[in-house]
Amino acid sequence: MPEVEISYDQLWKEAVENLFPDFIKLIAFDFYSHVDWSKPIEFLDKELLQISPKSEETKRFVDRLVKVWMLNGEERWVLIHVEVQGYRETEFSRRMFIYFYRIYDKFTREILSIAVFSDPEEGYKPERFKYEFFGCELTFRYRTYKILEQDDEELEASDNPFALVVLAAKRNLESRKDEEKRFGFKRELARLMMRKGYSREEKLHVFRFLDGILALTDLDKERIIYNELMSKEVKEVAYLTNFERLAMLRDARELVIDALEEKFGVVPEGFQTKLQEIQDREVLRGLLRQTIRASSIEEFKKSLQS
Repeated sequence: MPEVEISYDQLWKEAVENLFPDFIKLIAFDFYSHVDWSKPIEFLDKELLQISPKSEETKRFVDRLVKVWMLNGEERWVLIHVEVQGYRETEFSRRMFIYFYRIYDKFTREILSIAVFSDPEEGYKPERFKYEFFGCELTFRYRTYKILEQDDEELEASDNPFALVVLAAKRNLESRKDEEKRFGFKRELARLMMRKGYSREEKLHVFRFLDGILALTDLDKERIIYNELMSKEVKEVAYLTNFERLAMLRDARELVIDALEEKFGVVPEGFQTKLQEIQDREVLRGLLRQTIRASSIEEFKKSLQS
């Protein structure tokens, strides 16, 4: 079966933003305990864009710049960088330093820099940028959090919703090419989520992440998890699950095939295989429209090639 296309960047961005206090509490508790969480949190997307290196404009990174208020009434900025690349990057620490000094230089704010590594490479966790040139020396050190290094039992026992986000990310790394293992992990985490005393909103945000990060290609397996959740409290959560998305894709594919058979009495050779590779419902709807408009199977084939 084709792999499910997943926007890991978007999943992480949403999880960090929607569960930000829990994220800080898990990743940097010493900082969390000094923040006045009764005051509003502000995500400074405009300010981050102003200082982003030109070389980063065409790349996708999960960077968030967040303003929080301390208990003593002072304002602090938090730079969050979630590393979702699956390979070693030699310039990572340099990029962290560039972000830091540009924020500090432009806005003169005290900054907490945190890098979260969700890659599968053990031992890869750069934590500082060092510059040295003929007696001139600078060392910039930032905080790090490596998903692979976290203890499963501690994450499972935690009542922090973001602990389950981390555990789901870890299970994804452990089961990327094993559908059966992913199914077991996803089912286990969904059940664990329901046993926790999360609020309705917390359930929504946690499930959005684990449903996406552990997306399956097998509709029957997704249906099992879906049915178990729908029989409990999650039915009150308005969220399109991966099962529902796959079901809609399946229905859209069947509509295209039915239309071809009804109109031309034949489905082009290899076309069903191509259909299985399409993960975008709008693309499938476009194919259905082409089927309706085409006057012959040859015209339909030409439209596919254009």
